Amino acid sequence: MHLLLVDAHPGAHPIPFASFKRPLQLVNFLDHDGAISEEGQRELLSFVEDAETFGRENNAEDLLAFSTSAIRESSNGEQVLARLRSRTGIALTELSGPEEAAATFLAVRRWYGWGSGTILNLDIGGGSFELAIGADEKPDLAASVPLGSGRITRDWLQGDPASAGAVRDARRYIRDTLASPIARFSALATPTIACGTSKSFRSLARIAGAAPQAAGMFVQRELHLRDLRLWSTRLSAMAADDRANLPGVSTLRANQMLAASLVAEAAMEGLRIETLRICPWALREGLILRRFDHLLAG
Repeated sequence: MHLLLVDAHPGAHPIPFASFKRPLQLVNFLDHDGAISEEGQRELLSFVEDAETFGRENNAEDLLAFSTSAIRESSNGEQVLARLRSRTGIALTELSGPEEAAATFLAVRRWYGWGSGTILNLDIGGGSFELAIGADEKPDLAASVPLGSGRITRDWLQGDPASAGAVRDARRYIRDTLASPIARFSALATPTIACGTSKSFRSLARIAGAAPQAAGMFVQRELHLRDLRLWSTRLSAMAADDRANLPGVSTLRANQMLAASLVAEAAMEGLRIETLRICPWALREGLILRRFDHLLAG
C-alpha cells in the first residue's frame, strides 16, 4: 500500500516529494472463498485513514485513489470498497486488468519517448501480470492474467524453499496460463524495445547485476534472459531468509522472488525477448500523468 505525493502542475513530471507506505499485500488475506478477510479489511481501512492524515499534513489538494487485482478479483471486493467509502469518505477506483496495463504503458511511453517506436511492456504485480504493446500512448493490445508473484507463491510455491515438484508444477501452470496472451502478442509487430516495470523486475535486474537504486533513476538497467534462467534456478534452492540477503531484495518480497522469476522467465521465453529494459516509472506514474493531462485540458 503506497501513497505518493507529487507537485502537480502543467508540464510537470511525477517526481515524488513525499511518500507513505505500508507492507500490506491483500492477496495474502484472501480466505478459501476468495474473500478478503476481516483482518485484511481492518488493515486496509487503517492504512487509508493514516494515508489521508499524511496527505493533509503535507497539504495535498487532490487525491487519486485506486485499487488493482487484489480487490477486483476478490469475491467481496465491492463490499470492501463500500465499507471503505462509508468509513473514510474515500472512493477507490477499481482498475480492470487492461486499464492497469494501459496506464502503466502510458508511463513507459512517456519515459522512453516517441523515438522508442513500438514498445512491449511487462509488469509483475502481487496478484496479476500485465502485458501491453503499441506504437502510441495507448496500447494496441493490453492483457492481464492472474500470475502475480504473491498469488503464485500462495497457490503453488508453499514451503521454504518450495519442493522441486512444486516448482515444476508452477512452471507448467505459468506456461499454460501465458499460452493464449503470448500467441496474441506474438501475432503483432515486433517491438522496437521490450520493457519491464514493477518492483519485481527491478529486483530481478538488481540480483542479476544491474546498478543499485543509489545510482539514480536515469541509469539504464537491463535484465537478460540468460541471467534470469540462472537466477530462477538459484532462487528455487534458496530459503526466503537467504533471498533477503541478495542485493535489491527486501524482506517483504523475498518469499515472492522465485515466483516473479518464473513468470518473467516464461514470458521472456514465450515472447522471444533476450533483454528487457527496466523502466523506473510504472502504474502510479501512469495514473498521475493521466491526471496531469486532465489538468492541462482544463
